[in-house]
Amino acid sequence: MDKQPSFWSIPAAELLQQLQTTSQGLTSGEARRRTTQYGANLLKPRKRATALSLLLSQFKSPIILILIFASVLSFFLHNPVDAVIISAIVLVSGLLGFWQERGATNAIDKLLSIVQIKAAVIRDGTLMDIPVEEIVPGDIVSFNAGDVIPGDCLVLESKDLFVDEASLTGETYPEDKISGVLPEETPLAKRTNTLFMGTHVVSGSAGAVVVHTGRETEFGKVSERLSLRPPETEFERGVRQFGYFLMEVTLLLVIAIFAFNVYLARPVLDSFLFALALAVGLTPQLLPAIIMVNLAHGAKGMARKKVIVKRLASIENFGSMNVLCSDKTGTLTEGMVHVRSTLDIEGNESEKVLLYAYLNSVYETGFTNPIDEAIRTYRKFDVAAWQKLDEEPYDFVRKRLSILLSHGNTHLMITKGALKNVLAACATAETSKGSIVDVAAIQDKVQSHFEEYSSQGFRTMGIAYRDVGPASRITKDHETGMTFLGFLVLFDPIKAGIGETIADLHRLGVSLKIITGDNRLVAAHVGQQVGLLGPGILTGPDLRTMSDTALRKKVNEVNVFAEVEPNQKERIILALKKAKNVVGYVGDGINDASALHTADVGISVDSAVDVAKDAADIVLLEKDLGVLVQGVKEGRTTFANTLKYVFMATSANFGNMFSMAGASLFLPFLPLLPKQILLTNLLTDFPEMAIATDNVDKELVESPRRWNMKFIRNFMMTFGLLSSLFDYLTFGVLLLILRASSSEFRTGWFVESVISASLVVLVVRTRGPFFKSRPGKSLCIATLLIVSVALMLPFNSIGGKLFGFTPLPISFLVPMGLIVAIYISAAEVARKVFYKKIQF
Repeated sequence: MDKQPSFWSIPAAELLQQLQTTSQGLTSGEARRRTTQYGANLLKPRKRATALSLLLSQFKSPIILILIFASVLSFFLHNPVDAVIISAIVLVSGLLGFWQERGATNAIDKLLSIVQIKAAVIRDGTLMDIPVEEIVPGDIVSFNAGDVIPGDCLVLESKDLFVDEASLTGETYPEDKISGVLPEETPLAKRTNTLFMGTHVVSGSAGAVVVHTGRETEFGKVSERLSLRPPETEFERGVRQFGYFLMEVTLLLVIAIFAFNVYLARPVLDSFLFALALAVGLTPQLLPAIIMVNLAHGAKGMARKKVIVKRLASIENFGSMNVLCSDKTGTLTEGMVHVRSTLDIEGNESEKVLLYAYLNSVYETGFTNPIDEAIRTYRKFDVAAWQKLDEEPYDFVRKRLSILLSHGNTHLMITKGALKNVLAACATAETSKGSIVDVAAIQDKVQSHFEEYSSQGFRTMGIAYRDVGPASRITKDHETGMTFLGFLVLFDPIKAGIGETIADLHRLGVSLKIITGDNRLVAAHVGQQVGLLGPGILTGPDLRTMSDTALRKKVNEVNVFAEVEPNQKERIILALKKAKNVVGYVGDGINDASALHTADVGISVDSAVDVAKDAADIVLLEKDLGVLVQGVKEGRTTFANTLKYVFMATSANFGNMFSMAGASLFLPFLPLLPKQILLTNLLTDFPEMAIATDNVDKELVESPRRWNMKFIRNFMMTFGLLSSLFDYLTFGVLLLILRASSSEFRTGWFVESVISASLVVLVVRTRGPFFKSRPGKSLCIATLLIVSVALMLPFNSIGGKLFGFTPLPISFLVPMGLIVAIYISAAEVARKVFYKKIQF
């Protein structure tokens, strides 16, 4: 069978026929059929957890599975009542985790739908925006600057189309794309009629037909050999290390306790169930659900503050962030460019400069930008006598935009752009009287005007022109020997209240750094206005001559980076990260994608171009640093509440299990039955599920905090041993003073253990005196409910018949209550000493 020719070597009409589509696109019904046939347009299929899979995932822990197996075994060999109770407790625990995680998953799906990346596709004959994952082969897609290419496509028509293919080919400069037919053997980097998934449009526009999607694309084939998982955040790494640590402790504990109990000639099945129950008690099996709930609750809270989290784990980095890098436009300034004046080389108002600037802007089609919009609205001209012939779009290397126009018999190329770059293309200049002089003669005058305008905070661009003779097409090579005409002076007002917002960030321990392509004088003026100007400014030329080591030493001291090229943004962020900062970057432009990827927290805005929004971890619904301030606070609140659960799970749980393990070695009976251990664990976990809604002390939000395993281990040992000390005190009181029987011992310790573990939550959740820190309403209700259950359970038939408890006389309850009170007081003192000696 002959091999099918590659799509770039097939004429467009023939390819459309092969794909069974037309230039009017597909119908919605046909698109749905093709989605079923080809699958979603994703490199890695999205795991959509069904209710059943989410429920089953709650029981995938090896310890839980072994426990279920052991309880089933005991049903046939030992005690069916106990087996049913243990299985029921494990089931209830799993259902609680399922209920929490299911709600969190649904909430996150709703939030992510707000900031979906979409493409303009012709469906049912109408151009509409649809999510890129719904794109199918045969779709006709319309592209503009900033759009992400959603699949491998053949160009049907294009206008000044340039595409950044660096992610696929490694080429620095954007590739010019046109329609046409290429030879079969054309290498990937030379396929000028092809658009590749994962690349993005820099300038121009196009219409194209999608040929391959998902894994069938060139990018998909490459990605199959790579890990598609995003880089692990510090928070994820911390949770993983914490899990390994608990696994090691649990494994050692299970083996040792089982071996000792068998050595003491206790029933093997009882000893096995006891050891497993201890493992369950020590293992915070609700940790994944609690983390998911905390992060989802935080994401919902941030959404209320107009901050959408695309990747949940980035919330921790958001809270840990201590450096925020941002452009000035739209964040420090209003983002609304206004024309102040159009001046000739003498500094006088010039009608000709304004007309040429207007012609350049009104015929520009590369991409929508605020500068051209400002020029077009400043004043309108009748341009009917002018006809556009060609365009050389703006790019971030030349920093110029040229338009070729015909006016009568003249073919005139008008160029505007960064003043330095426009001047570099000029050989002559036009004076206010219309005479032409050598550009070298007016260089000093131009530079003087430029510095004057820039020092006042104005952005100054250059306007130049050239008669190209009979030429009807232009390239970059035509941008030479031009005549400099004058200045386009623009301004973007500083946002009201931005100084207070920056002060708020500073109070939160976040330093703001401006990274801008504007010249150093404008950047210095803006920095001075908002109070950011430090000991100096670093410019793009400075960076080119500076080594990475020197930059790393300097980067923390500098607050303003000016005249920065797009590739230098990434270098600045890397230097900040190497200087031990957690770096956030706010970007919304085509040239911000690599910086957004490099930063610890990539932050974009909903109005950003697709490539920037796609690269971001967090998307702001408003480009406002005030919104970001609220988001940082919410992120730190979420991180603080997640750590609270870790602290609780590693203090009371560890102490109780350590006590139980020790007691089992010298008591002639098991200190708690396996079903009682599991019930204890279930009840003490219940209040902790309300931790996501807990209030957070002000000092925990005021500064960045990072995951610290050493601190957690120290906390676990300190409060675990303190808990264990009071457990042994309880043992002594029950055995030596109250002469408790085995059932009274178990009941007394169960009551003391559950109540103390529930109440100590109120102590370890804060750094200050617990009676001065008000817990959340849900946490209070859950704690009171569990304390009530623990007190009432021994006095009813459920506690007696099912769990083996016995009613306790007042002579037992009073000492138990006294021990709990002393324990809470001791925990309060220990917490104060602990935080005084160990910083986190």
